[in-house]
Amino acid sequence: MKVLIIGLSALSLSAASFLYAGGCSTGDKAHSHATAKADIVDTAVGAGSFKTLVAAVQAAGLVDTLKSEGPFTVFAPTDEAFAKLPAGTVETLLKPENKDQLIAVLTYHVVPGKVKAADVVKISEAKTVQGQEVEVKVADGKVMIDNATVVKTDIMTSNGVIHVIDTVILPES
Repeated sequence: MKVLIIGLSALSLSAASFLYAGGCSTGDKAHSHATAKADIVDTAVGAGSFKTLVAAVQAAGLVDTLKSEGPFTVFAPTDEAFAKLPAGTVETLLKPENKDQLIAVLTYHVVPGKVKAADVVKISEAKTVQGQEVEVKVADGKVMIDNATVVKTDIMTSNGVIHVIDTVILPES
C-alpha cells in the first residue's frame, strides 16, 4: 500500500510541478512571470506531457483544492521519479478503492503556504497537508526533501510555488 500511495502522490505532484517547469531555472524570470498567471493545476495541464499527474489529481478529487486560492508549495516528482516506482504502482493507486492512499501520497508532497527556495534552505522540516512532516536539509550543496533532491525551484503559479524533485516521497504508514 505504501508503494501505491507513493506512486500516486509522486505522479500527481510531479506532473503539476514538472508540467509547467519545462526546464525553468530559478533565475528564469520570463518563465516564472508567465507561470504566475496559471494555478498549479492549469500549469500542469498546460505543459501537455503530464497526463498521469492530472489523472491522479482528478482520481483523488483534489482538482478544486489545487485550483483554490492557496497558497501551496508543491514538491513535485519528475517523470523519471515515477519510472523508479515498481511496475503497476500508478495504475493501482488510480483505482477508486485506493483513493485514500492516493490522497495521502499526493498531499504529502504539498505544504501550506508559499515557500520559495530561499526559504526552504533555512528550515529543517515542513508540515505537509497530509499531516506528517517532510525533512528538509542541504547536503553537498543540494536541497533534499526526505530522500528526494530538489532539481528545479521557484516555479511560480497564481496560487503557490512548485519545486521539482527527482524521487517520489512517501509518508510513514
